[in-house]
Amino acid sequence: MAIAENTVAKQTVRIAAVGDIHCTKTSQGELYPLFAQASEQADILLLCGDLTDYGLPEEAHVLVKELTGARIPAIAVFGNHDYESGQQDEVREILEQAGVKVLDGEACEIEGVGFAGVKGFGGGFGSKALGAWGEASIKRFVHEAVDEALKLEAALARLETPHRVAILHYAPIQETIEGEPPEIFPFLGSSRLEEPLTRYSVTAAFHGHAHNGHLQGHTSSNIPVYNVSLPLLKKANPDHPPFHLLEVSLNPE
Repeated sequence: MAIAENTVAKQTVRIAAVGDIHCTKTSQGELYPLFAQASEQADILLLCGDLTDYGLPEEAHVLVKELTGARIPAIAVFGNHDYESGQQDEVREILEQAGVKVLDGEACEIEGVGFAGVKGFGGGFGSKALGAWGEASIKRFVHEAVDEALKLEAALARLETPHRVAILHYAPIQETIEGEPPEIFPFLGSSRLEEPLTRYSVTAAFHGHAHNGHLQGHTSSNIPVYNVSLPLLKKANPDHPPFHLLEVSLNPE
């Protein structure tokens, strides 16, 4: 079941999204202003993975303090950095106790918009995507990508809202990672993640991970995909707060 967070009905819901904040044990005071600015401009905050730098509980405690600047609901997915120390379960518990909704194949609804989130995985794109053939280690790699795509599909299927938003860390399309070295494309995302977006006609998808990619692209079915990696946002829009703001109209003409 999707978790409902219904509040007063609105005509438009504003979503602020950012990823790759890489909170460290010495990040006190660095992220609070970002979250406070997001609260002033948006109704919901999305955090698209790599919330911490080494996946440490100590980093999560710092992040929770920084998130007191956010006076709006926060939804997050983990990134690869959040798994680095093998303490992701404890990190998730710390964040959830502070009110952050961490999604890993789950879905939730806030103010009439449905959100489905997974970390995602690599594997490459289109005809160049890695196939499950050969050594067992290659098959495990591909199966991880397939499993993440299936989790995303299941989460989207739980939502009954007309507007669905996907939250990822890894990219579902190649367009938003271009600018990174082509040699690492297979490790930045997987086109297997695109298929559920199309099947459920999502309103938009957000991801991070590619610090030097493009800010925006589209799936083959013209669904907008936003790369909201914090380093990329800072470089691309140095005169604006480093988050992407999307307005979702709940009553389109």
